Amino acid sequence: MASEIEKRRRRKAALQTLEDLGRKEEHVLLVHYSCESFYDRPEGQTPRVTSIAVRNYLSAQTVSFSIHKIAEVERVDVSDIENNYDRLEKEMLEEFFNFLRERKTHIWVHWNMRDINYGFPALEHRFRVLGGKPEILEDSQKVDLARLLIALYGARYTGHPRLESLMKKNGMTDLNFLTGKEEADAFENKEYVKLHQSTLRKVDVFSNILGRTLDGSLKTNARWFDIHGMNPNLWAEVAAQHWVVVLIGLAASVLSIGLAIANIF
Repeated sequence: MASEIEKRRRRKAALQTLEDLGRKEEHVLLVHYSCESFYDRPEGQTPRVTSIAVRNYLSAQTVSFSIHKIAEVERVDVSDIENNYDRLEKEMLEEFFNFLRERKTHIWVHWNMRDINYGFPALEHRFRVLGGKPEILEDSQKVDLARLLIALYGARYTGHPRLESLMKKNGMTDLNFLTGKEEADAFENKEYVKLHQSTLRKVDVFSNILGRTLDGSLKTNARWFDIHGMNPNLWAEVAAQHWVVVLIGLAASVLSIGLAIANIF
């Protein structure tokens, strides 16, 4: 468990990140993608990516990439998409990484897209598996909104699952919103449009949450001292560290005096 001093440090860093986002709104992008379930995969293959959405925070313009859109352009019947998954997924990811290449200096805000199970590394790996060469986005250009909120408001700022709980507390509609499991089920049922709509809905939700965080109107379960970093336990830690410093200082002083006396005699 992080100490209160460490939590305060993280909150200070999160406030700086929030300030940066507010100053660069036109270069802030919100991203989400849907995929197969990454559970129950005994052979260890990474889940297939089905759709990706990217929304500009300031303009609200949203660009999306999906298997079913590629299939439509190439006149592949919906019933035949499954037989062309690899080719369609590769073309979709190629479009996405070309888009990313032109926006590598933007700030990409996401929700828990951190690892090979689900995240930018998973997208990169899928493209490599299909024979592509992904564009790598530097970690300095990524902001995990889920972790940012924890740093700002504390781990208990809302219930679990956090995203759905936060939406409900703030009166955000769940129209077209699917949970991760529901998205995976939709893929299994070949409900590609439903998947796509959920992906689009989630970047809209992220934008809403970010906006309310920036203007201070986001409703959470956080207590006043959680938000302001004034937890009483902090003072105990500061006091403990303060006395350690004092004792070290006193010991150093006694040693200096002892050496001085020794030199005199």
